[in-house]
Amino acid sequence: MPYVVLTVLLVRGVTLPGAIDGIKAYLSVDFLRLCDAKVSVDGRHGGEDAIITSSINSLTSFFSGFVVFSFLGYMSHKHNVDLDKVARDGAGLVFVIYPEAIATLPGSSVWAVIFFIMLLTLGIDSAMGGMESVITGLIDEFKCLHKHRELFTLFIVSATFLISLFCVTNGGMYVFTLLDHFAAGTSILFGVLIEAIGIAWFYGVDRFSDDIEEMIGQRPGMYWRLCWKFVSPCFLLFMVVVSFATFNPPNYGTYTFPPWANMVGWCLAISSMSMVPLYAIYKLCILPGKFCDRLAYAITPETEHHLVDNGEVRQFTLHHWLVV
Repeated sequence: MPYVVLTVLLVRGVTLPGAIDGIKAYLSVDFLRLCDAKVSVDGRHGGEDAIITSSINSLTSFFSGFVVFSFLGYMSHKHNVDLDKVARDGAGLVFVIYPEAIATLPGSSVWAVIFFIMLLTLGIDSAMGGMESVITGLIDEFKCLHKHRELFTLFIVSATFLISLFCVTNGGMYVFTLLDHFAAGTSILFGVLIEAIGIAWFYGVDRFSDDIEEMIGQRPGMYWRLCWKFVSPCFLLFMVVVSFATFNPPNYGTYTFPPWANMVGWCLAISSMSMVPLYAIYKLCILPGKFCDRLAYAITPETEHHLVDNGEVRQFTLHHWLVV
């Protein structure tokens, strides 16, 4: 359905006056924009299936860009303003640009219903992926929830729904902007950085490659192993540092959020990032033995804790840190 709707909108968009100006602007590449850290931080969209998935994602974004900019060119021509004055992102794109585009179609009411059903299903699909990871992680950690998975899932969904109601109040767009600016940028990069370090350095790229070979029958090549161990962690660390150093307060239109709102936003962002060091400290406190023993248990998979009991700690050897 998304591709059908996008194709219909593209066919309609290129027939409107001013559309060619929008498409020209879309295809005019400004490489200096790559120096803007916000572009890389916001571009958070990772064997053979991964390459196919990321390729389809990129091609879909490229295709939808023609749709968006053809209508931006039309709106620029219609309102006699510069193209950059009508360009919007985020909620403005979905709830302003696309609806105006649909309004130009014959039978616009039918297309509007189809478009927002598509938008609803896409939103639910995206939300389920993130929610399932939270639910599964909590159930795996707290075994008592296994027997009540359905009720626990209902509780998480209901709580998430009630919290999200803040975004549909009169000031909901400001809440949404605050969440989008703080909760979906640096904190996600930080989470991915910790995952990359945890897998590539503590668990070990060689062991991770062995697991992949056991699953698909083929060991990842040297390119992938070098990326996992060095390139990805270094790049992610660089982006996290840059995102902190180049922070700009959020704004919605001409409204700039006050300092207290920025503090609330940073609390939201830090609330997820702080869980990593806090949980690490918690594990070090509850594990038995001296500090070195507790550290060894904490960075070793539970299936190998018997090796730690015998003094065989793989992570305490130079070979573990150097092997790729």
